[in-house]
Amino acid sequence: MHLRAFVMLLLPLLAIASPLTAQDDVKPAKTYPELPSEIPKEFKPVQDTFDFAKRTAMIPMRDGVKLHTVILVPKGAKGAPMLLTRTPYNAVRLTSHASSSHLGPMLAGYDNALDVILEAGYIRVVQDVRGKHGSEGDYIVNRPLRGPQNKTPVDHATDTYDTVEWLVKNVTESNGKVGILGISYDGFLPLMALVDPHPALKVSVPMNPMVDGWMGDDWFHYGAFRQLMAPWIYNQVATQRGDARWWRSHADDYDTYLQAGSAGELGRRRGLDQLGFWKKLTDHPAYDEFWQDQALDKLLAAQPLKVPVMLVHSLWDQEDIYGAPAVYKTLKPKDAAKDKVFLVLGPWNHGQMINNGSSLGAIKFGSDTSLHFRKKILAPFLAQYLKDGAPKADIAPVHAFETGTNEWRRHSTWPPAQQPMAKLHLRAGNKLTREAPKQGDAEYEEYVSDPAKPIPYVRRPIKGPGSEDWPRWLTDDQRDAATRTDVVTFVSDVLTEPMKIAGEPIANLIASTSGTDSDWVVKVIDVYPDEVGDDAAMGGYQLMVSADIFRGRYRESFAKPKAITPDTPLAYRFALPTANHVFRPGHRIMVQIQSSWFPLYDRNPQTFVPNIFWAKPGDYRKAIQRIYHSPSNAAFIELPIVAPTAPAKSLRREEE
Repeated sequence: MHLRAFVMLLLPLLAIASPLTAQDDVKPAKTYPELPSEIPKEFKPVQDTFDFAKRTAMIPMRDGVKLHTVILVPKGAKGAPMLLTRTPYNAVRLTSHASSSHLGPMLAGYDNALDVILEAGYIRVVQDVRGKHGSEGDYIVNRPLRGPQNKTPVDHATDTYDTVEWLVKNVTESNGKVGILGISYDGFLPLMALVDPHPALKVSVPMNPMVDGWMGDDWFHYGAFRQLMAPWIYNQVATQRGDARWWRSHADDYDTYLQAGSAGELGRRRGLDQLGFWKKLTDHPAYDEFWQDQALDKLLAAQPLKVPVMLVHSLWDQEDIYGAPAVYKTLKPKDAAKDKVFLVLGPWNHGQMINNGSSLGAIKFGSDTSLHFRKKILAPFLAQYLKDGAPKADIAPVHAFETGTNEWRRHSTWPPAQQPMAKLHLRAGNKLTREAPKQGDAEYEEYVSDPAKPIPYVRRPIKGPGSEDWPRWLTDDQRDAATRTDVVTFVSDVLTEPMKIAGEPIANLIASTSGTDSDWVVKVIDVYPDEVGDDAAMGGYQLMVSADIFRGRYRESFAKPKAITPDTPLAYRFALPTANHVFRPGHRIMVQIQSSWFPLYDRNPQTFVPNIFWAKPGDYRKAIQRIYHSPSNAAFIELPIVAPTAPAKSLRREEE
């Protein structure tokens, strides 16, 4: 039976196959003439009419890794200096902003001081750092210097050295002099270049550099995690080409982060736990050796100062407000001849010095301050060190734009000579005075901090980095916060004379919480007159001049967190960001204090837990917060007051 079934199945197959085996039925294959591809094996663009030549090179480093580099040489260049930027943000994109035969449109974008580059005829060099975009190697966020955190023989200092070595040997149109400049991450790299620099590296210009990611730049501020940087980490670290894209789950970022609970849980839901840098962040929430070993201001303190450096700082930098002033403090004492360390402070947000600097949000400066910086400060400074035969630039050690009077000031050092720090005492009745509290005054102001309803850092809905609100939020009107019951305010009388501050205000809080952990946000604010004649929108405006957040668990040690003793007045002292501002007659000074700044910073559960990244829903609890202002527990703000240098007429310009 089995054999019969097999035969019955085989017969149809044989019937089908038999015609194919007959040789006389097979027809020869028909041939056709070949149709050649219209794409050449190698296309050579004809760019005879271009005003520049664009070259790419894979520059070898000492460990054999090759870094992708774009070189733009102005047509007819001879003996021209080179300006180098090293970047994780795609060298091709930064040098290809338009399809044009002219160099200007090609460079019209982020990290290019375009007018300076074009007018001075610089050779522009932009390089992908190792492990990003067209470069070989492994990518490490803010790759540490060789040492405890980096056991390899290479770092950004060696990569810069090897790149400069190759450039001076292979770019025949150059004069053999190289300057390095950049903003943010690209500003961190010119600082790294100061470590064992190549002799041909003649000048460094770090603008808004990342310096210490825990103390006050991108990742933390005094221990409070800047969770709105999570999308940057996702986009930057997930792939070599930076083509992973963070996604929104709500129209309002406030809801996205609140619904997730902790920052660690949000990261887990988005897959950030696959990224090495995210794991480092969540494993090191305190200022331990991981952060201390990488703090660039401390590292540079151990290095000889060989290359002139111009540190460029933005007074309202929403990303890296700590770095440039911190490095200046480190380097200035090493500059005995006063010819190698320079500082510029402008009224800008992060990176605004290469864009229009006439205003920031609602605040107007009376001129394009960024253009002034590029034309009058940056251009002659670069030329002095990079262009053969250029005259010595008339550059002061410090150029500082004074907000309030809208004037550039020249100083020999920063902060300028000042009077002793002035104490403004927080007083009963929400007053701010020079006089200390008196017996009989109320002991404290009180508010309830509820993690379920954290205070938004800007008006909702919140879109975060990349939105039009992000670059200007530090200058936003603070009246929304002032009206909340979980924000306490202290206000001075109307000023009858100008008061100028130049330097870092210092917060000296005496505060208690009913919880075992707490955040403290302190803001120094310029309150405009109720009516401003020539600008009605500014009537009563509350402008943050300096503000920051402090995580209470680090009150005694940044490296070793400790629970707060509940309901006990304790001292919290911390510096606020650098300011250069004149509070004008008719204005008032305000101090605002609160316990959340959400979702820019992760919520403090107000219950001490080992690692806030992994706080559980039950850890987040309401707390009663008290700010003390009795004679025995007197909270105050120290202001770095200096004598105003502007004439009285310019101080009254706004009211006129």
